[in-house]
Amino acid sequence: MVRYDEIGQRLRAFRLGSGMSADEIAKRIGISRTAVYRFEKGEVVKIETLASLAELLGVSLATLLGIEIEYISSAVTYFERLRQLEEAADRIIVLAGPISFLVGSPEFRNQLSDLLRESVESEDGRREKSLQDVERILEILDERRKNYERRKPAIVNLMAALDIERLLRSGFVGRPLIAEEEVRVRQQHARAEIEHFAHLMEAEPIGIQIGLVTGTLPHTGFQIFRSGDRKTLSISPFRLGEQPNIRLGVAMITENHEAVSLHEAVVDEMWRTALKGREAAAYLRSMIASIYG
Repeated sequence: MVRYDEIGQRLRAFRLGSGMSADEIAKRIGISRTAVYRFEKGEVVKIETLASLAELLGVSLATLLGIEIEYISSAVTYFERLRQLEEAADRIIVLAGPISFLVGSPEFRNQLSDLLRESVESEDGRREKSLQDVERILEILDERRKNYERRKPAIVNLMAALDIERLLRSGFVGRPLIAEEEVRVRQQHARAEIEHFAHLMEAEPIGIQIGLVTGTLPHTGFQIFRSGDRKTLSISPFRLGEQPNIRLGVAMITENHEAVSLHEAVVDEMWRTALKGREAAAYLRSMIASIYG
């Protein structure tokens, strides 16, 4: 069964990632701007028009239709797709770097503005486009946070102690060769954020489960979204916070049963051995003490 509402969501996400307006899209393929917006809202669209849209946006028709695997090379598109998946999810499993955005502190969002801009500051030729992407990503992140606060889906968040230790030592940095005095400021920001997660671990708020893995975690982050009986897996090289990457990589989104099940098995194994609650919080605080004295 063709789900035009989901095709519309993908179309919007890839359009945002391309940087083209609805007007530009419409002119390039010979339709009206209103038609583009209607398609994005889930109205029926002819396969020939979808094929033209896919070619213009630089994606396969299969990806736009959501057949098997969506391949995404734009961070803007990826974070918009996350927003869409979160909007329908009742449970989210997160393994995506040392800081999970949805349950991070408000201060972390404020730091992201400077951090993401800093990460593209030295680019040649593409700086203006990259800074525009940063603004789009920040807008999408704000929408994701509002949606989470409104809906409060259950979250299972796995964090790696090794990633956290690296973050505490380096601080929040988006580029190399930061002045030593500024590094100390960034380290204090990182310390405050890890303290925030230690508090969450102790408080154990309803709907939030955090596991601290002291062994090695996969380097590539992934998330699993459950909406009723449907499960969707996203695998991504894009990351926020510590050494952010919003420039290069290919993310994948799929509902393939085998892929989802294999990743669920990985989560189950990591969760089984992870530290939780007060024990996890104590581990984080001992790590902070050992690094900062």
